[in-house]
Amino acid sequence: MAKRDYYEVLGVGKGASAEELKKAYRTKAKELHPDRNADKPDAEAQFKEVNEAYEMLKDPEKKAAYDRFGHAAFEGGMGGGPRGGAGAGHGDFASAFSDVFDDLFGDFMGGQRGGGGGRQRAARGSDLRYNLRISLGEAYTGIQKTINVPTSVACSACHGTGAESGAEPTGCPTCSGMGKVRAQQGFFTVERTCPTCGGLGQIIKNPCAACGGAGRVEKERTLNVNIPAGVETGTRIRLAGEGEAGLRGGPTGDLYIFIEVAEHPIFQREGMNLSCLVPVSVSTAALGGDIEVPTIDGGRSRVKIPAGSQTGKQMRLRGKGMPSLRGASHGDMFIELTVETPVNLTSKQKELLREFEKLSEHNNPESSDFFSKVKSFWDGMKS
Repeated sequence: MAKRDYYEVLGVGKGASAEELKKAYRTKAKELHPDRNADKPDAEAQFKEVNEAYEMLKDPEKKAAYDRFGHAAFEGGMGGGPRGGAGAGHGDFASAFSDVFDDLFGDFMGGQRGGGGGRQRAARGSDLRYNLRISLGEAYTGIQKTINVPTSVACSACHGTGAESGAEPTGCPTCSGMGKVRAQQGFFTVERTCPTCGGLGQIIKNPCAACGGAGRVEKERTLNVNIPAGVETGTRIRLAGEGEAGLRGGPTGDLYIFIEVAEHPIFQREGMNLSCLVPVSVSTAALGGDIEVPTIDGGRSRVKIPAGSQTGKQMRLRGKGMPSLRGASHGDMFIELTVETPVNLTSKQKELLREFEKLSEHNNPESSDFFSKVKSFWDGMKS
């Protein structure tokens, strides 16, 4: 049976670039992989055909010969054919399939892509989280806080290299400096991080005595953190490079400050607005008057209470709320009245209230309206 054209097998044109060939191969390999096509008996043969085509066309010299002579370029002693002929063996298959292996299983193996399986970069330090509790007043003005953060810092004795002064790391004998080791499992080449060097490709024969070869030591750092005005609970501040030091000179992680604003005894916060529950006497609510209320900046504001005010009445003080985290605007402050019922009355006060009650028959419209509805309800139940 005549062999199909390699370009036709991969589904690309003859002028396809190396990147286009690689992309087409990966797509076909995923589509035709035997493990994904258990119900298709010819899938394995098609998969090998795709593998053979890519093995040939990815090599510039072989591709040039094929473009000129076709399949005849590798028959009858012309040389340059795929190792082992048309039926490429496991070694060739593994080599070609390693390009698509990461796409299929890289996420599960935890491997790092890129670099053709070369050694990993030195391990980056972990990001750190610090929970910082501040008062509402501090959130209003902004503040600089000094915090102590337990973390890992670069070892000063070896300058983060992990080796004794003057010593140099050597190539890992297990992975030959690649940082990864491979194992053949049937059709698959399983690639794992080298257990000897941890993926770094190097080992230290003479480790630093101060850090044991890690290149970092545990230490508590003191940092000054600027907290901007307007922060609220949940605000996150990132300090780049202030996290844990990397392993053996790797890049440093970041520090994240998570803000928690404590509850205030007077003010309640909702976004940029503040609210304040203010008790007023029955006489002030009935007759009206002026009261003095505090503001979050430590000042005072006079508020006029209208005569006949009821519990729940709100008044707004514009611009007396919290500042915007980004910008110069401020929220508002809302005063909510609660009419306070007097307690521990003297006999004289009780007598005056009873007299007042007799004279207030037409001064309580809400009560009159409510009990009128109640009477109608009861009359309806009787009928």
